[in-house]
Amino acid sequence: MLIALSNAVIYTGKEVLQQKALLLEDGKIKGWVDAQSIPESAQILDFAGCSIAPGLLDLQIYGGGDRLFSDDPSSVALQQIESALTKTGTTGFLLTLATNSLEVFQAAIDTVRDHPLPGVLGLHLEGPYLNPVKKGAHIEKYIKRPTVAEVQSLLDRAKGVIKMMTLAPEMCDPAVIRLLLDNGVIVSAGHSNATFAEATAGFNMGIQTTTHLFNAMSPFHHRDTGLPGAAYRSPNAYASIIPDGIHVDYQALAVSKQVMGDRLFLITDAVAPSTGAYTHVRQRDRYTLPDGTLSGSAITLLEGVRNVVKHVGIALDEALRMASTYPARLLGTPERGVLAPGQPANLTIFDGEYLPKGVYIDGKNISL
Repeated sequence: MLIALSNAVIYTGKEVLQQKALLLEDGKIKGWVDAQSIPESAQILDFAGCSIAPGLLDLQIYGGGDRLFSDDPSSVALQQIESALTKTGTTGFLLTLATNSLEVFQAAIDTVRDHPLPGVLGLHLEGPYLNPVKKGAHIEKYIKRPTVAEVQSLLDRAKGVIKMMTLAPEMCDPAVIRLLLDNGVIVSAGHSNATFAEATAGFNMGIQTTTHLFNAMSPFHHRDTGLPGAAYRSPNAYASIIPDGIHVDYQALAVSKQVMGDRLFLITDAVAPSTGAYTHVRQRDRYTLPDGTLSGSAITLLEGVRNVVKHVGIALDEALRMASTYPARLLGTPERGVLAPGQPANLTIFDGEYLPKGVYIDGKNISL
């Protein structure tokens, strides 16, 4: 069936199209035409006042629908989380596990491996190979140095579902980093007290990105710019940043964007209420541990896009690229970050208030 999504502004990831209709056929993007040239055979869906963009991708999120995956790494929970998150306009995500027991990691790996879902792009293991000095809200008793044998065991078990791992480069033998990279895992520097030199050595070794820039890492100091400075100076390294105005001041985000350009991308770092190993308590606009330690955001990725437009002054087309095009490149699936003929329809449709009005994942219209 030919479907025409009409009366919306279309953000392709490369250009902004006005007064065009996006054509979908058999779950794929057929192209776009002038509004008056929509084929008579097409089913027309009117999205007046809305924007259509490449599907948003969140590379760090811990749960959804009031379910924290580490509390219940079951197939039922996975389905509920995926359903809840896709309804917010996020078409793909890396379900993230904070530092935890090996048993929890193994259970989560088994579930994601054995129960594939279109919105779940894989796992992001944030830890346990971190620097306890920068543990943030992570459970210190589970933090440790990695061994090649343990990492190989996780990779063997995962069979490709571990897509990203956050680690502190100064705490890891280079052989571990090489092993992860050789197995196609995106390695991210985070929860790290690395000096500029240590972080730069990690990037030179192949570490591709940095986890939640500024949060739980060595500070940007004028005598040693630490991990943030190394990310700034790297010609290739990406960095994720949390656009809630709480984890990072909007001016710090603005400076980082000016320096890093298309290497800076948005994540939510969003958690869910929990009384398990991690006790996340919902405050008005964030999550904290019971002692007040900031433990996660309470935004959706679409709200993050709104925030950088409203509070940082980034143009909407670029804000959308920060939530789709750039993370898609880092994942090695650049086609997911642009709209182009012949590609599966992965779309986020939202109104002027940044409320989701339509979601397509691999050509399927998700009921909101």
